Amino acid sequence: MKDTVNVVAILAVLAMAPVALSARSAAAPQGAGESIKKGATKTKDGVVNGARVVANKTKDGVSKTGEIMTDGWITSRVSARFVNEDSLKNSDINVDTNDHIVTLKGTVLTSAGRSRAAVVAKQTEGVRGVVNKLTLVSKSQGEHHE
Repeated sequence: MKDTVNVVAILAVLAMAPVALSARSAAAPQGAGESIKKGATKTKDGVVNGARVVANKTKDGVSKTGEIMTDGWITSRVSARFVNEDSLKNSDINVDTNDHIVTLKGTVLTSAGRSRAAVVAKQTEGVRGVVNKLTLVSKSQGEHHE
């Protein structure tokens, strides 16, 4: 009788094995589905973040040479363009850029220099507007004029 009980116990265990295996394999596709869902979410988040970066870079713009036109890039470019301008020699011009709007502060020697600085800044790639706060100063007198 003892042998019969052992055989029944073994048969019961063997009978339960396919149920346990099928339960495990049924969980696998669900686990795979979760993995796919998590992967898709990560991919979506990556695409959204990438789109934000592209949107920000598009807002900044890209120069003809492929450089990103940030406010700092524009400030440097405007300042560099002033160096070769004869009408701006001996001027003291501070260039500040915010959201692609250039603000010019400081002093120039002539009204022609003041106008030219605004034109050069406005014609610089990426500039959307210019605020000209330059003042005229007489070199000999050191006087400021608006």
